[in-house]
Amino acid sequence: MGGKSTGKAKGDAGPHTLAIDIGGTGLKASVLDKNGNMIAEEVRIDTPYPCPPKVMLESLEKLVEPLPSYDRISVGFPGVVGKGKVITAPHFGNRVWCDFPLADELSKRLGRPVRLLNDAEVQGFGVIVGRGLEVVLTLGTGAGTAVFREGELMPHLELAQHPIGKWGTYNDYVGDKALKKKGKRKWNRRVEKTVAILYSLLHFDVLYIGGGNARKIEVVPDNVIIVPNEAGITGGVKLWRAPRGQGAFAHEAADRAASPVAATAEAVAS
Repeated sequence: MGGKSTGKAKGDAGPHTLAIDIGGTGLKASVLDKNGNMIAEEVRIDTPYPCPPKVMLESLEKLVEPLPSYDRISVGFPGVVGKGKVITAPHFGNRVWCDFPLADELSKRLGRPVRLLNDAEVQGFGVIVGRGLEVVLTLGTGAGTAVFREGELMPHLELAQHPIGKWGTYNDYVGDKALKKKGKRKWNRRVEKTVAILYSLLHFDVLYIGGGNARKIEVVPDNVIIVPNEAGITGGVKLWRAPRGQGAFAHEAADRAASPVAATAEAVAS
């Protein structure tokens, strides 16, 4: 529930948001004021491996100990998430993480409500302007994507796991291992090809590229913007601006609780 210091002494009434960015290489966090500004210096620890849920939760508790008090928590996770649960965790092991209720379990440990989204989606909330079709590509340990239309988060597309020719997935093609193996020049050509593929798929108005390796991009097309990696944290406030049942958290509405398959079957039967 935060360390001994208190960010509320800095003059903002809050609510204050603990924003956590879970990455394949590092775990980062800070506390944000109601406008998304950091009121405490970002803290970071290396991501432990192997990293089953118990190890992750213990690491996150350790990570946030030095931070000021907060009222709520936002988490960006590198995989597909839904209804507060992890669906895929390619960096940590899909089998041990599948259906793990990360939001609820972290809320129990830290004593505050938690909202959970894919890490690229959280970063997108930190950089989009809310006009047209805006796409986010994160380049770090792997690759992540998010799509926003007129500021609203679209259904998640796990393009990082999509095959791209003979090279495997996007993770394999432009992830950190590819950068180290191929070198910066060849990796940059791969990034250019990835941007072209994304444009042919989505015809975006603007593409934001973030993540730890974004700064290594050498040629930036006109409709591409390189954004600071801190957006993976500062976007955390906007997760709490979507009312229950709307936007990114439409699944929280009570009338969405029933299975779509069951609802369709019932309608056909009637």
